[in-house]
Amino acid sequence: MSRGIEVFEELVRASAQSVPVVLCTVIRTAGSTPRKHTTRMVVRRDGSIVGTIGGGRVERQVVERALQLLALGPSARSERVRYHLTHELAMCCGGEMEILMEPICPDPVVVVCGGGHVGKALVPLLPALDFTPIVVEDLPELGSPERFPDAKQIIDSFDVRDWNGIPLDENTYVVIVTREHATDQAILEQLLPKDLAYVGMIGSQRKVLTFRQRLQNKGFSDEQIARIHAPIGLTIGAETPHEIALSIAAELTLVRSKRRKP
Repeated sequence: MSRGIEVFEELVRASAQSVPVVLCTVIRTAGSTPRKHTTRMVVRRDGSIVGTIGGGRVERQVVERALQLLALGPSARSERVRYHLTHELAMCCGGEMEILMEPICPDPVVVVCGGGHVGKALVPLLPALDFTPIVVEDLPELGSPERFPDAKQIIDSFDVRDWNGIPLDENTYVVIVTREHATDQAILEQLLPKDLAYVGMIGSQRKVLTFRQRLQNKGFSDEQIARIHAPIGLTIGAETPHEIALSIAAELTLVRSKRRKP
């Protein structure tokens, strides 16, 4: 398989899994260089690569810069870098290379836990707001593709350990709107140690206070508990499922907007 095909296959894989990467393309060369223009390489968040722009110090420099761009998250922008291989990098080639670095950040994932009235009202709103919805629901009648045609994926277990392939990191948003308080708490306890972009839970002020006390008793820190958006959604006087869904979508958008700021 040619390296060029591997690069494009990696871009497709990363998009399918909502994983950000940086596409590095040689757009100009002059003199003697290890690779010529249009050569491509993908840099993953762990520093591994698919493809190569020639190896050596120039490739290491590009990988380091790609990781810095990935660390910026949604605020990262494409940029060009230029290296004189001998003067700047002490490589014997003697030429120059210019590389276009393009951070590719798929729409952030929103994991909607619960396929009831609020979840059903929320999921159709998300794609138009550039979120990718994933539904978690263990009852077939509440978690069917017919009920959630807009969901990228439907998972039939509320146990976070069963969410295979779902990135639970700083680019993932989780909305907890299940039918049972015990399920809500179990999900929270598994998610709080993770560095998520957002975790919100539906419930009254009394429920939220009770949950906070339970989490404190179980040893969760005040910092971890403070990450919970609860009661979920912006305060707009929402009462119906559709109004609550609107308030949640607005809060997700607000949190994402704040995270985009450099």
